[in-house]
Amino acid sequence: MSDWQFKYNISVDERNRVVYVKIFGVWKEDTAQRYHEDFKAETETIIGKPWAKLIDLINWKMGTPEAISILGEHMDWSRNNGMKVQTYIINDPIRYGQLLKMFDKGKAKEVSKTFRTRAEAERYLKTEGFKVISS
Repeated sequence: MSDWQFKYNISVDERNRVVYVKIFGVWKEDTAQRYHEDFKAETETIIGKPWAKLIDLINWKMGTPEAISILGEHMDWSRNNGMKVQTYIINDPIRYGQLLKMFDKGKAKEVSKTFRTRAEAERYLKTEGFKVISS
């Protein structure tokens, strides 16, 4: 049996400078670190320009404290590398609490918005000047 598990999908719309992410399952420290490294590699063409994130957390189960810490650091890295706004689709109060811890760790509260649906997140990004590709 393979140890490989699908935990995230990162898609970069270079033209409109929007990064679409879907997160799945339970995250441990190694998953969070791999995600951060993969994210940096995928987004290198938009770094230095204003960009946004649309992150779907509907299928995310939870993160360990170590993963939460790394993801907070990831948010800080994102802010320092051109991210102007990040939107999250989330509908669970326990996971929402973990997300707030990441916002604190990444000093990202002011650039972070949460929504219950993708349509709401898309509308918000449009008001921020980003063209969004609807799924």
